[in-house]
Amino acid sequence: MEAVTVSRRREGLEFSYRIRWEKDFDALVESIREVEGLRPNKICIVSDSNVAPLYLDDVKKSLESLGVKVFSWIFPAGEESKNLETVNGLYRFLIENHFERKDLLAALGGGVCGDLTGFSAATYLRGIDFIQIPTTLLAQVDSSVGGKTGVDFEQYKNMVGAFHQPRLVYMNMSTLETLPEEQFISGMGEVVKSAEIRSGELMGWIEDHVEEIRGREVAAMAHLIRECCLIKAGVVEEDPTEKGLRAILNFGHTLGHAIEKCRNFELLHGQCVGIGIAGAAWLSLKKGMLSEADYQRIIDLNLAFGLPVKVSNLTADQILQASKNDKKMQEGKIKFILLEGIGNAVIDHSLTDEDLLRASEELIEG
Repeated sequence: MEAVTVSRRREGLEFSYRIRWEKDFDALVESIREVEGLRPNKICIVSDSNVAPLYLDDVKKSLESLGVKVFSWIFPAGEESKNLETVNGLYRFLIENHFERKDLLAALGGGVCGDLTGFSAATYLRGIDFIQIPTTLLAQVDSSVGGKTGVDFEQYKNMVGAFHQPRLVYMNMSTLETLPEEQFISGMGEVVKSAEIRSGELMGWIEDHVEEIRGREVAAMAHLIRECCLIKAGVVEEDPTEKGLRAILNFGHTLGHAIEKCRNFELLHGQCVGIGIAGAAWLSLKKGMLSEADYQRIIDLNLAFGLPVKVSNLTADQILQASKNDKKMQEGKIKFILLEGIGNAVIDHSLTDEDLLRASEELIEG
């Protein structure tokens, strides 16, 4: 169908890889052959117990046509598997099957699979190559692009990680057809975030195409995913290791991660991001940075896609205290992302505990 390239060639940080959109897995082997210097002897497909029954056989058969030995390693689906214990299991499998530095991991699945596989690739033998084959909307529009990898530590989300860019991101658009509705809605949390931080034009397009998106129409989804990837790629190219600009990708995530943790990961990541977006938009409104009309547009867009804007069974103080364990803390203060109008995210260091407490109170249902 089409492809774009993510690349950076300065300041000692060099990477270049393609994001490719296709209607099936038929072009996967061709895409791998096109990657300069990628000539593995072994490939390990890492997937979870939900995705593997759907797509593992097709991907394995495709990769075997490269003339290499293809292994697979499956872990139990869910955020609760995104931890160092699971990574240890993958390390053990790779060691026992004699994977070497020139060999390749392939992450087949959603965000948990991509993050876990990428982190394992970054740390096994001090770094081996991996590719992303994202099968969820959330992974396709966000987590598969940019090289952020990691796992949760105890109850703390993404506290252990590394920046490790994939060599290829290959998206089979037809995988969205089998995606459960709640997972699709979760992915929309990252979609609306992308538009709100960087593109008022995309925000307007989404508002005009709600029905086509909810119906998962191929043309609408291809356009939507491409635009989100271009936004993510542009930010990553400028700031690959989150020294500055890349922090804007965390819009909605500080409060979202706190809620995710406090609810013991009962809510999906994108749902929590949706609630966090509502809180960050409210703070932007109260600081005079966002108009009432634009604040309402943000809330309405969440609701149009079934994304929550409030949470139950929590207190505002629980959310505040959890946010203090966020990895985005800097010198004891939270690096928070606000909006100076739709499409213009900014990094703010001035928010007080009282500000965050008031925002959290706004997010409590009832």
